Amino acid sequence: MQYIHSAGLSLEGGGTIAPVIIAFDMAGALNHERSNCVLVFHALTGDQYVGRANPATGRPPWWSRVVGPGRILDTTRFCVLCVNVLGGCMGSTGPSERDAAGRVYGAGFPVITIPDMVRAQMAVLDHLGIARVMLAIGGSMGGMLALQMAADFPDRAGAFALIATAARHSAQNIAFYELGRQAIMSDPDWRGGAYAEAGTFPRRGLALARMAAHITYLSDEALHRKFGRALQARDAVSYGFEADFEVESYLRHQGERFVDRFDANSYLYITRAMDYFDLAAAHHEVLANAFRGARARFCVFSFSSDWHYPPAESKALARALVAAGADVSYVETDTDKGHDAFLLEEPEFERALAGFVNRTAALAGIAAGISGGIPGGSGANDPA
Repeated sequence: MQYIHSAGLSLEGGGTIAPVIIAFDMAGALNHERSNCVLVFHALTGDQYVGRANPATGRPPWWSRVVGPGRILDTTRFCVLCVNVLGGCMGSTGPSERDAAGRVYGAGFPVITIPDMVRAQMAVLDHLGIARVMLAIGGSMGGMLALQMAADFPDRAGAFALIATAARHSAQNIAFYELGRQAIMSDPDWRGGAYAEAGTFPRRGLALARMAAHITYLSDEALHRKFGRALQARDAVSYGFEADFEVESYLRHQGERFVDRFDANSYLYITRAMDYFDLAAAHHEVLANAFRGARARFCVFSFSSDWHYPPAESKALARALVAAGADVSYVETDTDKGHDAFLLEEPEFERALAGFVNRTAALAGIAAGISGGIPGGSGANDPA
């Protein structure tokens, strides 16, 4: 599904994109009052297909552990809405799409920010006639989008679930994403961002960017548990530069898979938007000021082994919400699965999330319909 915002969108960094196409998907149905909508914000490499298989690629939904009939976000009870972010590559206006003159934007696409992405998503809510969602929820970059919504549109959600996220990018995260961007831009096939016209694609650079980022989504404990120093299909090291170790083969596989489903320029633009995100900076360097007008309920979720957005940052966020007078809960799950724990099988987290969702629904007057049971299987398709 797509919404064409013909009036366009004025950007925080200057300029306007017009028209703006915003792709979205809905699982479940809106009730008569349009009060049962859950807005899910996807992470960096996600898409709008949170509740059903991607019709273009056939890939299963990326959060199948949480979204679906009888699951935490029960699609027989809630209407689950997810929007492909502005700058994305799954139908929303981004660098791989064409401008008003019919040319592929490429590196001519304007720089976008997290606030720009959120305003585009609010336009979709307006288009659908949804004045207020029951819950806005997001993990990783999706959590940043939820935070920005809470700051800029505090009355448009009854509750916010903020998962494995932070109120700004650390210097370490900026460094990792800059490494990825340089890998892409150093690939000769990037062609200054004009690879579409040249008939090329910076596969090597994008694969390297993905490999570097993927390391930050894991933990040392999880890597050791899964791979250790095991060799890949050999009895001894090769004394060369092939993939001797299983962990090397795993990272190469992750990079190779990624280039078949994501646009390199979109990766540049979205990671830059994440780097620029700093919610306190826009509120006189006091994070609590961002939430002064918020009357919603909040729950902040973190994972003990997440070093991409560590628990300390989640605790700081929770403290800022308390200082702003918000109704906030904090849940830290003890796990060795790292940042990607929210996409994987993590029963403690899922039980806490189910409790928050059910309480939120009860306060919104949405009839009970789920038990909070945890589905089987690993669920996740791709990391954040």
